[in-house]
Amino acid sequence: MSLSLIIPNSPIFSPKKVPSIFCKSDGSSFSSSPRINGSQQQTPSSPLSLSLSSPKSPLPISSTPQSPSSPLKSPLSICVPKKQLLFGTDVAPVKRKRPGRIEIPTSMAVQLGFAAETPRGEEEVQVEEEGYSVYCKRGRRGKMEDRYSAAVDLNGDPKQAFFGVYDGHGDSKAAEFVAKNLDKKVMEEVSKTGEDAIDDAIRDAYLITDMDFLKEDMGGGTCCVTAMIHKGDLFVSNAGDCRAVLSRNGVAEALTNDHHPSREDERDRIEALGGYVDCCHGVWRIQGSLAVSRAIGDKHLKQWVIAEPETKKLKIKPECEFLILASDGLWNKVTNQEAVDLVRPFCVGLDKPKPFSACKKLAELSSWRGSFDDISVMVVQLQHFLF
Repeated sequence: MSLSLIIPNSPIFSPKKVPSIFCKSDGSSFSSSPRINGSQQQTPSSPLSLSLSSPKSPLPISSTPQSPSSPLKSPLSICVPKKQLLFGTDVAPVKRKRPGRIEIPTSMAVQLGFAAETPRGEEEVQVEEEGYSVYCKRGRRGKMEDRYSAAVDLNGDPKQAFFGVYDGHGDSKAAEFVAKNLDKKVMEEVSKTGEDAIDDAIRDAYLITDMDFLKEDMGGGTCCVTAMIHKGDLFVSNAGDCRAVLSRNGVAEALTNDHHPSREDERDRIEALGGYVDCCHGVWRIQGSLAVSRAIGDKHLKQWVIAEPETKKLKIKPECEFLILASDGLWNKVTNQEAVDLVRPFCVGLDKPKPFSACKKLAELSSWRGSFDDISVMVVQLQHFLF
C-alpha cells in the first residue's frame, strides 16, 4: 500500500503555495516533484532511495494497486532540497541561516465600526465630492483591503480638510480601524499641541492610533498616506508605501518616500534592532515576511515595523494644481509623472473639472498593465482650498 505524508514542520517540506507576503523559494533550489519509489529495496548503506523527477515533467504515477478500503490514494511524496541529496552525503551547512518563517495570524471576525466612506464588500468604490474624488477597485487576490477617509469643513472651516488612503495587508481590519479613527486623533492632538506644531500632532496621532489598534488584538496592518489642509498649509504624511504626488504646473513632485526594507536607512534601523532583512525574487522583506518597513498594526513584527510617519509641510500656492493620494496598487504600475499627465487634462483649464474620471482612468491603466493588487486613487483639487 502506498502512503502520502504531509510534514508541515519538517525542514524538508516545501509548500506549493505561500501567502503573497512571504518570500517564495527559488524553484532552482528545490525539486518540485521528488518521490520515494515504493518498489525499490532499501539497503543499510542507503536507508532511503529517492527518484527525483524533472521539475518540468508531471509526477510519475505509482503502479502499486490501491486498496478499495484504503483512504490513502497517492504515493509517498517528500519534497527535498536538491543540495542535500548528493550521492547519499550531506552538503556542509551554510554559515548564515535565515530565521524561521513567521506566520501572520488570521483574526476572527469582529464587530467593528466601519468607516462609512468605504462600503464593506464592494468590488469598487466611487465618490465624487466638491474638492476631491475617490475611486477604489478590488484586485484579483481576494476581498478589497484598501480603505480611505475624507473629512472636510473641519471646525466649520471649508478651507480645512483631512484626507487619507490606507492599504491593508493580512486583513482589512487595520485599514478599517485607521480610516475611522486617525482623522479624529489628529484633530485631538492638534488641539493639545497648538497650530504651531501640527506635524508633531500628526506623528502622535499615528502612534496613538497604532497603540489603540494593537490593543484590539486583531491581525494584519495597514500602510497610510494622509494629507491635512490647514489655513493654506498642506501637511502630507506616510507610513509604508502609499504615496502622495503633487502636480506643480504639470510637473510631478513626490511628497512622500516609500518605506521599504530596501531603503538603506530603514534597513540599518531594522538590523540595529536585531531584525533580519533580505531580498527574495527582487523584493526586500523583513523576517522573510513583510515588504514594508513602516505601518500601523503588524503586531507580530512591531519590534521592527514602526508606525511613526514622515511628514512634509508646504504652502499651497497657485501653481499647486492637485494632489494624488494612492495605494501601491497604482504606483507599482504607473510612474509619478504618468499619473500627473493623465489627471491634468481632467482637472486643469476646465470650467467643470472631472477628477473622478481621472481617478478611474488611473486605476484602469494600472489594472491594464497587470496589477493584481487593490487600487485606490484619490485626487484632491488644491485650488479649492487656497487660503
